[in-house]
Amino acid sequence: MLNRIKLIILGATISLVGCNQTLPTKQLQQTPVETDPLAAIDWQEADQLCTNLRSNNYDGPEYSDLWNRLRAGYRIPPNSHDRVQKHLAWYAKHPTYIKRVTERGELYLHHIVEELEKRNMPTELALLPIVESAFDPFAYSHGRASGMWQFVPATGRHYGLKQNWWYDGRRDALASTQAAINYLEALNRRFKGDWLLALAAYNAGEGNVGKAIRRNKKLGKPTDFWSLKLPRETKAYVPQLLALSQLVMNPEQYNAVLNPIGNKPYFSVVEVGSQIDLAQAASLADISLNDLYKLNAGFNRWATDPKGPHRLLVPVAKADGFRQALGGLDVDSRISWERYKVKSGDSLLAIAKHFNTTVEVLKDQNNIRGSMIRQGQMMLIPKASQPVTQYVHSENQRIKRTQARSKGKSGTRKVRYSVKAGDSLWSIARTYKVKVSQLAKWNGMAPKDTLRESQKLVIWAPEERAKLVRSSQKSGNEIIRKVAYQVRKGDSLARIAGKFNLSVNDIVRWNPLKNSKYIHPGQSLTLFVDVTRTN
Repeated sequence: MLNRIKLIILGATISLVGCNQTLPTKQLQQTPVETDPLAAIDWQEADQLCTNLRSNNYDGPEYSDLWNRLRAGYRIPPNSHDRVQKHLAWYAKHPTYIKRVTERGELYLHHIVEELEKRNMPTELALLPIVESAFDPFAYSHGRASGMWQFVPATGRHYGLKQNWWYDGRRDALASTQAAINYLEALNRRFKGDWLLALAAYNAGEGNVGKAIRRNKKLGKPTDFWSLKLPRETKAYVPQLLALSQLVMNPEQYNAVLNPIGNKPYFSVVEVGSQIDLAQAASLADISLNDLYKLNAGFNRWATDPKGPHRLLVPVAKADGFRQALGGLDVDSRISWERYKVKSGDSLLAIAKHFNTTVEVLKDQNNIRGSMIRQGQMMLIPKASQPVTQYVHSENQRIKRTQARSKGKSGTRKVRYSVKAGDSLWSIARTYKVKVSQLAKWNGMAPKDTLRESQKLVIWAPEERAKLVRSSQKSGNEIIRKVAYQVRKGDSLARIAGKFNLSVNDIVRWNPLKNSKYIHPGQSLTLFVDVTRTN
């Protein structure tokens, strides 16, 4: 074991240059000490110290600040490419942004760094959620990516992230971090240890990166990240992370202020063993419901998922008190219940919607098989202990805040719309003459998201269009009709589009056409015809 003084010297040196900066001992020994003070360091010992740090075998006083521990685990060589410098310049001009996102990340950084060290992976990757989501566990992108690691639904499921009405593992700090590290590790293997290509694949998909590599090989060009033809977003994505890692290494050089973060866990994992009302859990843990949601962003509703995970993250200082309070609470008392008498015309779906729960929960709690219920039947319904508005980060409340903050252009009017059977974002956007991307953004959605009947939307529609639609609605006329059109001899997509006042692109979107240029007589097409259009 290195003596204490040597540990302090080596630790301080490594915190400045990073473990990835170590050079072969022979090379350093050829450099005179008087011209290079670092030549006096025994880098074999330094490498061993890095290994110990990654294995959590040593946690010396020089790493009381988590930032130093993070720097010590750097493994990706720095790069001075113009694209990196461009992002460094932007960060230097926006120090408040860096301060804001790093403060937000304080809740999760220690856990991420530890998980990366366990795999002997570059700790720079702990900064990736800044690029992905600005460390916002509730982030949701136009491409349906969710959480601070921004998993799309399919990739999330592939890496074991459960997604249902109650819970979305893509936003769970523990589950999503584990999945992201697994994914990054797999990509690194796929691209033979090249972390830049692995990061590019995390953003663009490994298929796209592989295709770019094959293209360059065929043309006799280099296949490193900087030489590949990749999507614009990906070409900026990797340099952003490299820029952030350099900024964290030398914050003063880039006008950044990194608040010290204690090199200790921020949260503890408390096993609760059953479903629990989140407002009740926050009260038992003596923290605000807002803070509980930030640590447990995976839960979509007012309670945890009845089928798990049955654990909650709470600040370390509150964990023992929470466990003790939980121990004195009967499992049946962790959720409030209401007795409900089934009325004429009721259905399981209608009751579930009214009480903000699911049909599955109603069936499980009331031993109902099938979907039949009878008038006068008594049911036990799980019920939130607080008004729904108190669950500020539940999915419904987040969407309502997004809708309230939405803004339209001059000359538009805010319209509230209730989704009807057969509606889609495309058909509604066409009715009100707005873009699908705008409609999705106003409602905290992605353009490819599906709608459910009775869902409430806000639309910033042009004044005249809003008046026309409202007038049509008042008169009882249908606005959008779904038409099954059979292609006739001599038809073309352009002719059909002109006949129904549509665009060819719309028809192609609505129908699974193998070749968008050709249709044949007898073929059936689905059309959404706007009967209020006057042009």
